[in-house]
Amino acid sequence: MDKIVSLSRRRGFVFPSSEIYGGLGSTYDYGHYGVLLKNNIRSLWFEAMVQDRDDIVALDSAIILNPKVWEASGHVSGFTDPLVDCRTCKLRFRADQLEQSHCGRKPSKHPGEWKECDLTEARQFNLMFKTQVGALEDESSTAYLRPETAQGIFINFKNVLQLARRKPPFGIAQIGKSFRNEITPGNFLFRVREFEQMEMEYFVPPPDAERWYRYWIDQRFDWYLKYGLRENMLRKREHSAEERSHYSSGTTDIEYLYPIGWSELEGVANRGDFDLKQHTEHSGTKLEFVGDDGERYTPYVIEPAVSIERIFVAMLVDGYDEEVVADRDRTVLRLHPAIAPVKAAILPLIPRNGDMVEKARGLYDELRKRHIVEYDDGGQIGRRYRRQDEIGTPFAFTIDDQTLDDDTVTVRDRDSLAQERLPIGGVRAWLEEALERPWRTPKA
Repeated sequence: MDKIVSLSRRRGFVFPSSEIYGGLGSTYDYGHYGVLLKNNIRSLWFEAMVQDRDDIVALDSAIILNPKVWEASGHVSGFTDPLVDCRTCKLRFRADQLEQSHCGRKPSKHPGEWKECDLTEARQFNLMFKTQVGALEDESSTAYLRPETAQGIFINFKNVLQLARRKPPFGIAQIGKSFRNEITPGNFLFRVREFEQMEMEYFVPPPDAERWYRYWIDQRFDWYLKYGLRENMLRKREHSAEERSHYSSGTTDIEYLYPIGWSELEGVANRGDFDLKQHTEHSGTKLEFVGDDGERYTPYVIEPAVSIERIFVAMLVDGYDEEVVADRDRTVLRLHPAIAPVKAAILPLIPRNGDMVEKARGLYDELRKRHIVEYDDGGQIGRRYRRQDEIGTPFAFTIDDQTLDDDTVTVRDRDSLAQERLPIGGVRAWLEEALERPWRTPKA
């Protein structure tokens, strides 16, 4: 994880937030390449969940909802973690995760194991961020930043059902920020207080719920394989009855082998009809499906839910590679070309050569109309290759002396390091085809 954090900082993927003021625990800002990588993850998820399907529609609900939403969903009373304080080191810990935490004075020990540890009794700590709506700060103005995007979908079920002309089975997909006041955030982006969720609620007839639950586990698992994660680094883990939420009849985590061990990448849950019935009861609005023949029922809900941050880290971890090439160390991100923040680099071999620069600039201007590409003329060509390797750029087009003679360029493949010559007029078509080719990591 330290190497991933170092690379992210060095190449401008991720920075600690508010760093010039000492930072703010487990909050991060995304630099240029981090933004591009997140955009690719987001768009590929949206493509798979909405664009490529006829049965799922999109939604963007508000971050701050009526506080009664969170009372109905159970978040006000039940969205809590057990918290203990240490009177000695003044740190806070989750009472149910002391074996994964480190004493503030004696890091080799767990909280409570050192002779000077003085832990308080456990108390419940609500994870929602409170805020105020309106000019007066009193109980009537209390609201919350949403801890999940799902509830915004449930309260819009009736709107979508009527206006989108859908009937079960159908889904509503949403991408947006969520906020959780985690007691013990950490492990880089793995657990943060502000994160971006991608959730889809799939509404189905109750008798079909188990089938669709299994379907979405497989669909989501296959999505990660498609975009380059190694199969031996992924697994499906079904929750035991003790682990599941009270409303869930089935929950499966798609786990990835992060540097911190096997941990949840994405969760798929059969939430039953709990959410729609809760909001029906608390709002007085019936959230149910009524068919043309008078059939009436409250749909069950299958929910695949993931944060972009968890995918972001998994992609960096899976793609990170080190090797020695020509007696020199090489660090490379072997990202799937569709995930890579930059698709191609255009490099004039001699930046001071005006003719090469003109050709390179022309090619760059042509390619940037369709793809995120980068023009790079800073330093020796080998150094520029290494720089592109570290941000995961799959292809590099070099304009050299031969280009000035016959209008061909050299294309270098990031993974194999193979090079070939192409007519400069055919580069755009070649890149389009190359980005569509099936890809499998050389690390597999």
